[in-house]
Amino acid sequence: MNKVIFDTDPGVDDAMALLFLHRHPKIDLIGVTTVFGNASIELTTRNAQFLHREWGIAAPIAKGAGHAYDPARNGDHSAAVVHGEDGLGNIGVPLEIDLPLDPRDAATFIVETVKANPGEVTLVAVGRMTNLALALKADPEIAGLVKQVVVMGGAFDVNGNVTPAAEANIFGDPEAADIVFTAPWKVVLFGLDVTMQTLMSADFMAAMAKGGDKGLRLLSDLSQFYIDFYRQRVGLDGMAVHDSCACVYVVAPELFEYRSGPVRVVCGGIADGKTIQAPDSGRKYEGSAWDGQPSQLVAVGVQPQKVLELIRDTLVTTPSAG
Repeated sequence: MNKVIFDTDPGVDDAMALLFLHRHPKIDLIGVTTVFGNASIELTTRNAQFLHREWGIAAPIAKGAGHAYDPARNGDHSAAVVHGEDGLGNIGVPLEIDLPLDPRDAATFIVETVKANPGEVTLVAVGRMTNLALALKADPEIAGLVKQVVVMGGAFDVNGNVTPAAEANIFGDPEAADIVFTAPWKVVLFGLDVTMQTLMSADFMAAMAKGGDKGLRLLSDLSQFYIDFYRQRVGLDGMAVHDSCACVYVVAPELFEYRSGPVRVVCGGIADGKTIQAPDSGRKYEGSAWDGQPSQLVAVGVQPQKVLELIRDTLVTTPSAG
């Protein structure tokens, strides 16, 4: 059983990833931490509460960071054009959800939960890396206690999606991402290189919802705005299941190909938020910012159909309280 803390900014693709983690029989979802990103921290936390209530998820929710790690950075770069003004496809989520939050902030929740389960917790982070960076700042020793850190973020051999250089999760807090990627723990990154190959068509979603329960129909409803965005703004018949790729890795790492090497993030300038890996098998550089940094894994290949089938099978066939 894989114990998972899900660090998220719901977000439509975050919602699918959350339901996958909740329903997969080999995953024990022991906590959800929220972060600003696709919407403000108030909305992403409210959305997590809403999804927990609707899907019968018992894992505690800890509210996290509402701004970037570096206080000099202004703006939250919210993604209303992608996810809707409410972050969940404008489906009419109530303004307040009567579901209590954990009394701890997200960073404290991460630190204390990891220390209570040494070597067992996988952190799946699919938004800004702010909460993880704050947890490391609070207690650097957790880096040696975490099983692994699985990240949806970055663009390595392809362009970004908010600038030609940067992907949204990293662009939103580059300093935090660089801290996380250079910490002495195992990080596996799923960037646009593989997530933009993993497209769920509108027909696939419709068939999945038809064969599922009311929880899956809710997922379909809140995904329509996102699907329309991809159709109208990106020119694709389907939505990229970015965050679910990271979740699929936890139970099926064989569906991806990887490249190892240190990863750094450009912080500032025209390429702000760009992720750059120095491959272990490539040319060696002397005196660079990658020297002495831990080697991390970047996904560079994917079997998209098998990923989609695993998502479908998990969401459709697994009973839920929701």
